[in-house]
Order: sequence, then C-alpha cells, then structure tokens
Amino acid sequence: MTRRALLALPIAFSTACRTRRTFAGIAFVANHDGNAVAAVDLGVFAVAKQIPLDGAPTAILSSGRRGGVFALTGANGRIHEIGVSRLDVSRSVTVCSHAAAAILSSDAALLFVLCNRPAQLVALSTSTLRPVWTARLTAPPLDAAVSPDGRWLVVSYGPAGSIERFDLANQRSAGRIPLDAEAGIVAFQSNSEQFLVANTGERMLNVYESTGGRLVVKLPLALRPEHFCFNSDGGQLFVTGEGSDSVVIVYPYFTPQIGETILAGRAPGAMAATPDLLFAANSHAGDVSILHIESRKLIAVAPAGSNPSFIAVTPDYQYALVLNSGSGDMGVIWIPGLTRTRARSAPLFTLIPVGSRPIATTIVPV
Repeated sequence: MTRRALLALPIAFSTACRTRRTFAGIAFVANHDGNAVAAVDLGVFAVAKQIPLDGAPTAILSSGRRGGVFALTGANGRIHEIGVSRLDVSRSVTVCSHAAAAILSSDAALLFVLCNRPAQLVALSTSTLRPVWTARLTAPPLDAAVSPDGRWLVVSYGPAGSIERFDLANQRSAGRIPLDAEAGIVAFQSNSEQFLVANTGERMLNVYESTGGRLVVKLPLALRPEHFCFNSDGGQLFVTGEGSDSVVIVYPYFTPQIGETILAGRAPGAMAATPDLLFAANSHAGDVSILHIESRKLIAVAPAGSNPSFIAVTPDYQYALVLNSGSGDMGVIWIPGLTRTRARSAPLFTLIPVGSRPIATTIVPV
C-alpha cells in the first residue's frame, strides 16, 4: 500500500457523519526546485495548472484582489505577476540582480523588494510594476515587515546585527538601530505601536517603539527565535525555533512578557493559527501538532509528508494546508473534523502532489 493510500485510509471513518464545506479559492504554491507555481483549486483539491517561471520562486504574495498574485524569483531579482483568471504569468520585471525578500504594503498598493545586489529597498507599484521610490540599504537585508497602519517598514540585516526603520510617508530611512547580535525576522503589533525583532544571536525577543525606535524590552527565550505566528486578534505571539521542542507564548502588548512555554512535538517550526487552534509543523517527525490555544493542550497530531515546512489556513478556517518540501506535496487537514476533547491522531483529508520542494503558498478567494 502506498503512503498516500495509507494516509487517506482513516478519512472514511472520521468524516462519514460530517458534512465538509468546500472553499471557493486557489492556493498558489511556490515550488522552489521546480521553477514553477502550482495553482491548486481548493474546490476540488487538485492542481489546476503548473505555471512555469524563469527561476526558482522564493516568495509568493497576494493582495487579496483578483489578479493580485506576485512571485519573487530571488536569484535573478525578478517579480512575476500571475493572473488568477487565466493562471499564467501576465507580467514580469527585473528589479535587481539578486533579491532576498518581497512584501506588500498594508493597502497592497506597493510591493517592496529587498535587494541584496545592490543593497537597496525598491517600492514597486502593484498596478504598473514600475518603481515608485528606492532607498539605499546599509547591508544585505534578511527580512522586513510593514506596520498595519502603513506608516513604517522595518528591515532586518541578519548577521550584520542591526535593523533599520523606514518612514513610508516620507519615503526615507528613519534611522538604523544596532542589536550587537544577529537579527532575525521582524513583525509589528496589530495596533502598529511597537515592533518585535527576533534577536537570534542572543536568543532574545527585542521589542521597540515604532515611533522613535526606542527599545522597550528584551525578553529571554528558551530557543532561537526563527518563526513567529500571531493569534487572530494579535494578543498572543507564538515563537518556535532551534533548541527546544516547544512553543513559546508571548503577550506582546503593554509591557511585553513571556506567558508560558508548552511542548509541541519534535522541533516545531512553521506555524499557522485559527481563532481556536495553533498548527505547528514538526519537520523532523513529518507531522503537525495541533494545540488548543485557550487550554494550551495538544489535541491532535496529524501525519504529513516529508519535511513539512509551511502551513496556511483557508480564510473560512475550514482547512489547514501543509506544504511538505521533502515529498513535494500538500497535506490538507479538515479543521472541523478534529476532536477537541483529547490528544489523538488526526487524519489528513487529502494529500496533493504539487511539485518539487514547495516552500510557500498564498490563498486567493475566487
């Protein structure tokens, strides 16, 4: 019996007495080693089309509007716009010779490309894919985040040990902040008043004021902070990373503090959340731990494929999509089918081959 057949076997028993609701949308999956984006029709859970690119996609973004899907091929510094209706590349533009990341502005009017060569921040109009403004960066960038109110952008410089704030209204730098240690990923509170930086060099979480850039607090962690995930109202931040088989829960508002640390499988990494549940991928074990956020209890463990490394949840909270970068497929967990009374094995609803080394997805309602 094949692995796919084995994983599908429990479905008839767990879902026979329940009604599954389909989701009218498409999951665009970036297949890094396949130089393509797979368009998965979530109404029938099948790949509708493989969309070839001229390089390996390193990021996939969606503005939430029809036609607003963008793929970054970092090695050649190109942005590709993918049409939702025709499922093809409608436009491509070269931004730089090598790009580290890309993010959308809070209103999706701009696409910010973080370039390594040359080290610069380029703001593209999403309607024209032409540069609106450019700012020089002081080092090759690692990550960036935009505040929900659209006022600020923060760039992390990784091993260079610093971050930099940008005033988006005035299109200029608002100052560089040294960390004196390696800087990791960054994120803003939902009210935009503070931002959080993964201080990976010291295993700390640094919190800064958005206006002025003042350091508020440094919180020691039991792990190297590599993954962030906020709950639905932004009141809790979940952190995972190398060094612990656990999830650290942070309360980021008022005076930010560590809430508690809970076990969540073996070396949990990528996460996604619904209002009630937290999904954490255990890449070494090939499964997903499912935790109830309020009770802090592990309620289920879902088998996945080889090296689950990215999780996304559909906007209606019906399905959790698990990308397995090792086996090249997408596992689908039907969320209402989970039993929340005790820890158990949660079957996958289906397993969809999507391509070679899927690394990220964005979901677009249609």
